[in-house]
Amino acid sequence: MSDPTTQPTMLPFFNQSMELVQLPNPTATRIRSRTGFSPTLGELLKHVEDAQNDNPNAPTQHVLDLNSTPNSSHPFVLSFTNLTYSVKVRRKMILSPCFTYSNHDLLPENDATDAKTDNAATKILLNDISGEARDGEIMAVLGASGSGKSTLIDALADRISKESLKGSITLNGDVLESRMLKVISAYVMQDDLLFPMLTVEETLMFSAEFRLPRSLSRSKKKARVHALIDQLGLRNAATTVIGDEGHRGVSGGERRRVSIGIDIIHDPIVLFLDEPTSGLDSTSAFMVVKVLQRIAQSGSIVIMSIHQPSYRILGLLDRLIFLSHGQTVFSGSPANLPPFFSEFGHPIPENENRTEFALDLIRELEEAPGGTKGLVDFNKQWQLKNKRISEKTLSGIPKVSLKDAISASISRGKLVSGAPAGTSTSNDSNQLAAASSVHTFVNPFWIEMAVIAKRSLTNSRRMPELFGIRLGAVLVTGAILATMFYHLDNSPKGVQERLGFFAFAMSTTFYTCAEAIPVFLQERYIFMRETAYNAYRRSSYVLAHSIISVPSLVFLSFAFAATTFWAVGLAGGTTGFLFYFLTIVASFWAGSSFVTFLSGVVSHVMLGFTVVVAILAYFLLFSGFFISRDRIPPYWIWFHYISLVKYPYEGVLQNEFDLNPPRCFVRGTQMFDSTPLMEVPEALKVELLKSMSKTLGINITSSTCVITGADVLKQQGVTQLSKWNCLWITLAWGFFFRFLFYLTLLFGSKNRRR
Repeated sequence: MSDPTTQPTMLPFFNQSMELVQLPNPTATRIRSRTGFSPTLGELLKHVEDAQNDNPNAPTQHVLDLNSTPNSSHPFVLSFTNLTYSVKVRRKMILSPCFTYSNHDLLPENDATDAKTDNAATKILLNDISGEARDGEIMAVLGASGSGKSTLIDALADRISKESLKGSITLNGDVLESRMLKVISAYVMQDDLLFPMLTVEETLMFSAEFRLPRSLSRSKKKARVHALIDQLGLRNAATTVIGDEGHRGVSGGERRRVSIGIDIIHDPIVLFLDEPTSGLDSTSAFMVVKVLQRIAQSGSIVIMSIHQPSYRILGLLDRLIFLSHGQTVFSGSPANLPPFFSEFGHPIPENENRTEFALDLIRELEEAPGGTKGLVDFNKQWQLKNKRISEKTLSGIPKVSLKDAISASISRGKLVSGAPAGTSTSNDSNQLAAASSVHTFVNPFWIEMAVIAKRSLTNSRRMPELFGIRLGAVLVTGAILATMFYHLDNSPKGVQERLGFFAFAMSTTFYTCAEAIPVFLQERYIFMRETAYNAYRRSSYVLAHSIISVPSLVFLSFAFAATTFWAVGLAGGTTGFLFYFLTIVASFWAGSSFVTFLSGVVSHVMLGFTVVVAILAYFLLFSGFFISRDRIPPYWIWFHYISLVKYPYEGVLQNEFDLNPPRCFVRGTQMFDSTPLMEVPEALKVELLKSMSKTLGINITSSTCVITGADVLKQQGVTQLSKWNCLWITLAWGFFFRFLFYLTLLFGSKNRRR
């Protein structure tokens, strides 16, 4: 494709206010020459609808081929010096034949690596690594599995705690703070973490809602998304869902490009990628790296790890770093590979892939007795020799401070996520103001909540079977209870049956909430990826998911209450039904919150189900149904008060038995039921009542009320709280566990190595 600046057509691009405008190419050329900046990605993305209107015969996909490295007067240079990172490894015990051991029997898991350290229990993952990456270039980190590629990417992306990582990382000579790095950079993980039932366009649009400021209209954000779809070559898949194991969706290469797209929607200055070509065929891998080349040439620093690039991919890379056991064995341009290995004594044969030869040679040296020490030492000498040459070459290029470089990017509209739209930098003071205007979060929390809620509802709406199965389970359980306890009478047996019904019904509401466990576990790494670079607040995520869960809980509660209340014959009429319904809602809310909290603590679905089922069983045991509060041992009474089942169980008991006027459940001869005298003839029971009346001095007949609903509550130990207090406490438990869930996200999802 020819250079776009030489074509006579109109070139659409985004201005500082993110508005699409049409400029003739000579004007675009004058902008380049006047400002000294190459067009940013936002300026270069073509608006496909406008292009098709200008040229009806144009192909559907429009991708600009950028072949020249930008000649920016404000370049970004990411430098890293003497990076060292080590971790403690678990020792393993080797038993002698006599089943004894001594200190020398305790060996680390990796003898070869740990032999180089002073501490035998420490493993060095990065060992004194230095280098630099520039905007307009792709720097690739290569090496065998376990060589430290991903660790180096994590170190540069501030995904390793400062206490553990030694060395320095600077951008344009300034130490880069974590807050600033989160705003101006993006990190693409090795796994494609996407919502399966969203289309490609919806996925990118939600990313734009998160990363682009709310001052931009939705139409402008949509125009940017459409342009990015064309830039990524995803036009044909724009309306296709991402898909998962149970739903057919886009291909692997398209998924990877979508993963890249959601992280470059805000046009980051620095882009980190962990093996973006992993699992792709050669053509898809080449297309992915080609997209990365365009991103780099738009003025970004692209740093990625790659296992074994093909010959075509190698031609797209600008800088290479080969690692072996955490040490640098080569650093430089791909063109320097032949002379480097030639001087080392292992020339690369003609017509052979240079990276494959280098990786094979490094693997052979790793298995040799001396390891790669010779190659590491030779690389240090090589770097010293080439450093003098590069210093002479770069001596005439003026150095630009980080603030000035970021201000210049903001003025061009590049740092869209961190700066307000329309920021203008006509002088130095405005440039400094623009640099200081970078915000931690682009949107206020209510905007974040709305976007998170809409995305979650869109994804779940396309999987109605999930809610349908839960509703079916609630209806089936309610139908079984309704038929088992159909129209209970006001007898002593009716009392026991009511107690059993309420205990099972309240515990069922908690058990049916166990389906919430995989919800967050499936989204955990998406959440960690998005919050790691300040797409939204953790509080926004918790509040949004709490709010959108309420309608489904209310619907399930009404279905269960309507199925059981009148069929079982519960008391209270409309008022009683309303409280019964509210108690079930509160139970669903508390149970859902509790399970959601546990999903933030555990890391595996099966482990989560095991923990939830066990704890809910304990809650039921200590609820007061199997053994009343007065009979619980003192050392277990604390569990009774933290039981989630206790409060809704006591609430519905009071709603049923504490009525005005009071209901009678045991009359006259019914007091002999459930005793050995139950089989005695009725006439004899009447005589026994007369005898008891003479002894007690109270007239007790067959119709005399012996036990009322209040007496039943006293027997069950339900005397401390009113039914409304039980309802409020149940609701409060739900809010409490949501807050604990927020704390687990705040302190337990830092996504950093220690």
